[in-house]
Amino acid sequence: MSDILTQAMEIAQTYDVSTVLNGAVVYSVSYMPHDKNKQKALDYLTKHPEAKMLDDTPCGKALIALGLEGKVNEVGEEITKIWRVASLRFIAAASGNIHAFVKDADERSTFCTTELYEILKNPAITKINSKAKGFFARHFVVQRY
Repeated sequence: MSDILTQAMEIAQTYDVSTVLNGAVVYSVSYMPHDKNKQKALDYLTKHPEAKMLDDTPCGKALIALGLEGKVNEVGEEITKIWRVASLRFIAAASGNIHAFVKDADERSTFCTTELYEILKNPAITKINSKAKGFFARHFVVQRY
């Protein structure tokens, strides 16, 4: 498994994660009993074929092809770390309006622990769900257990 993890980390660090302006889509399902947010993201992508979530980039597709798909709380620490590296790069490459399907996101999720902070740091990202990103962040409520 360590050969696969080494290969996966190289993919996460180097493969293409780019999106078009206003085309980055994120979702949160980790630690949740359902995949409703991912389904809403997929529905959005059906109507907006120019948009991409990390899973749709060459990086995400390669990680999934290695068998590393799954919720953060299901795949283990090393695989979670790999996806977080890819996610950081995805957010760093994004610009404009991010589309976030994160209703009831758990505070331990990648969105809450990594992506939201990175979105706020990225000056090329101006909005989340068509709201000023600072406004979105101030009004975002995290689900606590």
